[in-house]
Amino acid sequence: MTTTIQRARWKLLALCAAGLGAAAVLYAFEPTRHAFYPQCVLHRATGLACPGCGCLRALHQLSHGNVPGAFAHNPLLVVLLPVLGWLAVRGWLAEALGRQPPHAPMHPAWGWALFATTVVFAVARNLPFSWARWLGP
Repeated sequence: MTTTIQRARWKLLALCAAGLGAAAVLYAFEPTRHAFYPQCVLHRATGLACPGCGCLRALHQLSHGNVPGAFAHNPLLVVLLPVLGWLAVRGWLAEALGRQPPHAPMHPAWGWALFATTVVFAVARNLPFSWARWLGP
């Protein structure tokens, strides 16, 4: 049992180190000015913005404390990031402390609601109307 807990702690440490390294790169190098960042395949092929388009730029803006700038690139990410972060940290800490990982933290209806919200967001941000422009990346 001790080796399982130790393995989980090393895994958590490696994830934290990788996350800090990625955050440092994202902080230092703006995605619009450097070509080593991945590009959205859907956007390159069709010109449409997927729900994730603008996430790197939004995270770069958030790393510099610019919440309105991040919201302009991907509002869905900015709204969901605190919830997703809490769920991830909660699971990682339970694993690192050797506790039972928490069961599903929400009713399945919330998952379906998130899926529906993401689909509506993806469609709405590609509409050619002036009221939908603020959703675009």
